[in-house]
Amino acid sequence: MKKVMVVFGTRPEAIKLVPVIKELEKNTQKIRVIKVVTAQHRQMLDQVLKVFNITTDYDLNIMKKKQNLSQITTLILQKLDRIIEKEKPDIMLVQGDTTTAFSAALSAFYHKVNIGHIEAGLRTYDKFNPYPEEINRKLVTAIADLHFAPTVLAYNNLLKENVPKNKIYITGNTVIDALFMTLKQKYEFDIPFLKKFDFSKKKTILVTVHRRENWGMPLQNICKALKIIVSSSKDAEVIFPVHYNPIVRGTVQNILKNESKIHLIDPLEYQPFVHLMNRAYLILTDSGGIQEEAPSLGKPVLVLRKITERPEAVQSGTVKIVGDNINNIVKETIKLLSFKAKYKKMSCKINPYGDGKAASKIVKIIIHKLC
Repeated sequence: MKKVMVVFGTRPEAIKLVPVIKELEKNTQKIRVIKVVTAQHRQMLDQVLKVFNITTDYDLNIMKKKQNLSQITTLILQKLDRIIEKEKPDIMLVQGDTTTAFSAALSAFYHKVNIGHIEAGLRTYDKFNPYPEEINRKLVTAIADLHFAPTVLAYNNLLKENVPKNKIYITGNTVIDALFMTLKQKYEFDIPFLKKFDFSKKKTILVTVHRRENWGMPLQNICKALKIIVSSSKDAEVIFPVHYNPIVRGTVQNILKNESKIHLIDPLEYQPFVHLMNRAYLILTDSGGIQEEAPSLGKPVLVLRKITERPEAVQSGTVKIVGDNINNIVKETIKLLSFKAKYKKMSCKINPYGDGKAASKIVKIIIHKLC
């Protein structure tokens, strides 16, 4: 019996690892799955675990108020050390670019445990955009043994960094697996505001912003742009699930709380959020995962960042980078609200991130390598 330890701590990691965990658990005769959460994001992580009925074996419970990156890294290293010593896994799986992924991979390296990196090879080549994710991802690459690249572009990035070809596998992105799993489930909104909201009579703009590089003036600019957009369009309204981070919530509330056409709500669990994306007219976001999901739903995405490590959707035409400049955000949003041809061109359902079978491919490779 081989041991596969899966370590994650944020909502995006959980969403993208759920399909892998489910697929691993189909092979209990060959492997034992050890699920470890750091709870880097406590409440939002727990929502995903509940929706997908995932139970964990270890919970590091590291989340504290106003914790910084050094504290997160240190706590994970200290607490995970004892678990790895006890369980002695044959391989550890980490996902993406979080501080949890980097810290867990580093701990595995210290214990000479093999590391599998899911969603490997994404790059901006700007170490502060996204921050700290770009460097987290590169550091995991440096010590990983198996690299599961979602696209050909990610594969080529890894080759350029001298990762051996026989250690890289193009699998697609597991977020598409999770998206399709969720869309298959029958669902009606149980949140009073969303139950009453008439999506058929409004062009609903879904907005999410949370990244560290947008804290401060960039987020203020984004909020000011939203005010201009809703005042310039008679049928556009904004639904803005506001991240729990107090820095984000404080800025958003100060600028937008009195806007009648901008609806500030608490972050949604994954299932209602997927269905909200599906009902929205267009999406403004700094989220990486949404850039991957929205093309499958036929939703244009304007990226509130200066650069993205997910250029495939930009190249396909379903995503456009607008940054944090007020005029640019307003101009590009109004174009999509006003010109049907431009909207139609961006909303075509082309998804470069896979066919929803990434988890199956990843698990087959892992079992082959271990067994």
